[in-house]
Amino acid sequence: MKQFRSNVIRAGLEALYFTGAHHLLRPIFSGVGAIFMLHHVRQRRAADFQPNRHLEVEPEFLRAMLSHLRSQDIDIVTMDELHRRLVERRFSRRFACFTLDDGYRDNRDFALPVMREFDAPLTVYVASDFAEGTGRLWWIALEMVIAKAETIETRIGDVATRLDASTPAAKQVAFDRLHDWLRKLPDEHDVRREIAALCARHGVDETAISSDLCMSWEELKAFACDPLVTIGSHSITHCNLAKQSEEITHQEMAISRARIEEALQRPVLHLAYPYGDRHAAGPREFALARAVGFETAVTTRPGMIFPESADHLTALPRVSLNGNYQDTRILPVLTSGAATAMWNGFRRVDAA
Repeated sequence: MKQFRSNVIRAGLEALYFTGAHHLLRPIFSGVGAIFMLHHVRQRRAADFQPNRHLEVEPEFLRAMLSHLRSQDIDIVTMDELHRRLVERRFSRRFACFTLDDGYRDNRDFALPVMREFDAPLTVYVASDFAEGTGRLWWIALEMVIAKAETIETRIGDVATRLDASTPAAKQVAFDRLHDWLRKLPDEHDVRREIAALCARHGVDETAISSDLCMSWEELKAFACDPLVTIGSHSITHCNLAKQSEEITHQEMAISRARIEEALQRPVLHLAYPYGDRHAAGPREFALARAVGFETAVTTRPGMIFPESADHLTALPRVSLNGNYQDTRILPVLTSGAATAMWNGFRRVDAA
């Protein structure tokens, strides 16, 4: 199902490109700017099984997007500047922001050098438990488990289930099945329990993943000193905030912000909701982000920024730079707003 969805999206992007429809839609749907969303920036891995590939782009693809934006005379700005332009209604020039979620070390090692080539700022949203080395990146742990296994035995609901993992294709099917099941569990503790059991059964040290991949507080201190870098909050544990009580969700936002501010000695004014889709962030979370004091908060809902976005500063959409679609031909399609307009049924704002 996920592969089918990916193929449909790719076909849609290519159709917009080859028909030139994005040129016609640009004046209507490009908006005043865009917030681009990334996670990992690093060289392509060689493994045949890469279920989290959509979260990775190569430095050259990032460089191509920056070159495209410069060629279009689009300002590349900080989230602070985006906030100012929206509040003050200054839309004489189009703008773009670059945001990266989770706080991976490759953001420093690969993304920042490319951004420096263009004197382009970036915002990195940090989950404080990841920086402390105590967080659980369960989607990566799941990839590691299935990569090692020939078969996966677990209970999905009350049903004992045996999944084939003997080939890359079978591994992908197994990953999709387990990933969807884990995302639908009622509580983050349930996810942690099931992943811990899978990791123990297959000899994966899930406790080491955040330290291996994410910047520590000491690394973040040095990283945050770069004038191009802004650090935002991505909660404490990277849980689905919409599934938590209001009290816990407030704590995930406020305590993460306080921890980052204490560690880095600088204000934290911007938030990214973990997962960020409509099942993980909705009106309650948007209101809580405002109450905590964030100036902006970004979702993973696809969309461009329009003047009306000034009324929804804690429900901002983003445009994913997706590792599955690293084709430079689609860059003008992405910046035209045509793809996100079609995805959103041609609505300019999706904040409900």
